[in-house]
Amino acid sequence: MRILRFSLVLLFTVIFIYMANTTGPFGTQIPALGSFFSPFHGFWKNAEKVDGYQDETFQFEGLSAPAKVILDERMVPHIFAANENDAFFVQGYMHARHRFFQMDIATRSAAGRISELLGPGALGYDKMQRRKGLGWAAENALEAFKESESDRSAVAAYTKGVNAYLASLSPEDYPLEYKILGVSPEPWTELKCALYFKSFANTLCFANNDLKTTNARAFFGDSLFTELYPEYNPQQSPIIPKGTPWDFDPLLPDDAANGEAPIGMLPYESMPMSPPFIGSNNWAVAGNKTATGNPILCNDPHLDLTLPAIWYELQIHTPDINAYGVSAPGLPGIIIGFNENIAWGMTNVGWDVLDWYTIQWGDENRSSYMLDGQPEKVNYRVEEIYVKGQKEPVIDSVKYTVWGPVSYESEESEYDGMAMRWVAHDRPEGKAFYEMGTIINMMKGKSYDDYRRALLGFDAPAQNFAFASNEGDIAITVNGKFPIRRNQQGRFIQDGSTSNNAWKNFIPKDQVPSVKNPERGFVSSANQRSTDETYPYYYWGRNFDDYRGRYINRRLETMDQISIEDMMAMQNDNYSIFPEDGLPPLLQLLEGAELTEQEKALKKLLSEWNYRFDEQEKAPALFLSWEEKMYLKTVDEIVAQDEKTDMEYLQGWRFFELLEQQPDHPIFDVQETEKVEDARELALATFKEACAAFEKLPAEERQWNKVKST
Repeated sequence: MRILRFSLVLLFTVIFIYMANTTGPFGTQIPALGSFFSPFHGFWKNAEKVDGYQDETFQFEGLSAPAKVILDERMVPHIFAANENDAFFVQGYMHARHRFFQMDIATRSAAGRISELLGPGALGYDKMQRRKGLGWAAENALEAFKESESDRSAVAAYTKGVNAYLASLSPEDYPLEYKILGVSPEPWTELKCALYFKSFANTLCFANNDLKTTNARAFFGDSLFTELYPEYNPQQSPIIPKGTPWDFDPLLPDDAANGEAPIGMLPYESMPMSPPFIGSNNWAVAGNKTATGNPILCNDPHLDLTLPAIWYELQIHTPDINAYGVSAPGLPGIIIGFNENIAWGMTNVGWDVLDWYTIQWGDENRSSYMLDGQPEKVNYRVEEIYVKGQKEPVIDSVKYTVWGPVSYESEESEYDGMAMRWVAHDRPEGKAFYEMGTIINMMKGKSYDDYRRALLGFDAPAQNFAFASNEGDIAITVNGKFPIRRNQQGRFIQDGSTSNNAWKNFIPKDQVPSVKNPERGFVSSANQRSTDETYPYYYWGRNFDDYRGRYINRRLETMDQISIEDMMAMQNDNYSIFPEDGLPPLLQLLEGAELTEQEKALKKLLSEWNYRFDEQEKAPALFLSWEEKMYLKTVDEIVAQDEKTDMEYLQGWRFFELLEQQPDHPIFDVQETEKVEDARELALATFKEACAAFEKLPAEERQWNKVKST
């Protein structure tokens, strides 16, 4: 009987594995499961060793000498190699060992190749990525990298290291994700390093509001738009201290250009952009403000929360380099870190470096377009998109103009066919090194002069590079490739039929905002505006932060005898200037209003709040609920219009300013009612709504740590 049962189970198992390995369950495109469950090749083989990885000595054909990797108690690799190319080879090997699927999916995403893994459901995403021109941008970057000895050799060595790891794998060793998807990993290429860098650009400098602000201006009219959408927050504490003199002669643009296109509301949806609230903090304090007399540099990147994390910690040691910090799996070198002489950190700059242009077509087939009264031929980039489960690729021909790719095409609108001009597309020109070289030179740096020289090769995504050295210097540079613009140029969609609307030049590197050893004894950035209004070049950004930079600067101004522990505590400080700015005017609007006893108690709770987002606090959840309801009531006309076409919303700081200074402004009138409301009426109504909603929550869910997780 036992033999019979065993035989039946064995037969069933064999049949199941055969069928599961032949097709996806129920004929779907879910990957075949037989190999995934196989005890010889499946997921069982991905179990981690009990004793983990051990220290290793690497001897590969691609290495000039043996290299050693020592793993510390947190599994952080410490790479010891004979030269930098050997080190980058081993770094590529270690990145691939621990993070290859992350590297692969990031570069496939940038290139628009997700359909190869997931099938037709990802086709729309792939088309969008290709119409952004990310593959074209990466190809342009790689051409430049190959002309620079430092960039070329670093990328080549890293690529060889990645592929050395892949060559060591048999199918049973493939990362778990490939077994789930039923595919094999493909070799790494140098182009993928460039694609990975462009994926950073896509996250950090693709943001633009041209379409939204164009629509908002058309909706409100010039006068009201100017009033509701000012560009400069007067309370801003910029990265470069206010009053810093600009000791150069600016290359000012010709103001006689034609400006933006005279168009009305555009029935488009903007291309998906990165989330609006990603960013980072960094600061460096001079030795005269620290307990030891030595500078301290801090960097707190908070980009997308991913699993695994964006960053990969490691040390690289060669005769010329001894650097420690975090790297990005997919790129050679240490991006944020320190060596024996200097430390450096980055935050995102956030300047708008992407403009949209309307196109005047020169013929019915749209094979040409008009520029300065003359027809210009369209260039076509044929994109072949391979789709899992389909024999033939999907073909998408993208039109390219003098501005860049035509990313929108729709015959339903007379305004279709806009083209984008983006700094990240540009082929870097005329430099000894580019972004890869910047990272390498920073790792080798010994002084402020080395730091400044390293920045010369870095174009995009623009970053605020903070710096400190053991010589006592601190500095920060708003570093990148920035177009020289007329006032307001790029804020709205422009007319692409005239070359007068082109960027005429770029801000020279020695004229980008920077400061060394400022009198206040610290430098800092938190994605806020770079300068005060005296900076001679016009720039603007989609989401300059209005609060974190102010608070960091406020704290550092008052601190002295600073320790590393003080800096660690500051990185975890949860005080917020957002409610400090917004709550007082909201509470002022409730003065004299009739409230229930419960509402009075909640108002008292808010008035006594210290603006800290402590986990046990009830006030943060109540404030955020009230503020959101009040804001949406205020901008109800924008919300209604945004359902038809993308619209720019009021900045939070301007909303608070109107509450405090102009409570009778027409923006507070609710459009769906016949009565004309003001801010006082809205504040009372929304406060009562927020209180009612708050009271409906179970008592244990009214704390900030409970509400924020829902």
